[in-house]
Amino acid sequence: MTDQDIRKASLAEIRAMKDTGKVASRSSAVEAEDLGAEFWAKAELVSPEKRSVHLKIENEVFDFFYEETNGKGHLTKMQNVLRAYMRARKAG
Repeated sequence: MTDQDIRKASLAEIRAMKDTGKVASRSSAVEAEDLGAEFWAKAELVSPEKRSVHLKIENEVFDFFYEETNGKGHLTKMQNVLRAYMRARKAG
């Protein structure tokens, strides 16, 4: 998937696309319940703590991630790969 494949849309826009057949969905899929205003009033965005580090990596590795993301989000993609490795090691 490329950045060109990714688009932002509101829930109302997605529902409208679904109604016109522009978005496919399983007919058996259950729509989630509305969480209500009270839930969202108490909701809190929590970001993980981060540490800034200087990391030397090979050009080939950096270029791979940079090209995979067209230069947008390559560091996040690297972080996700490291997190997946960490979780796999902890689980195994």
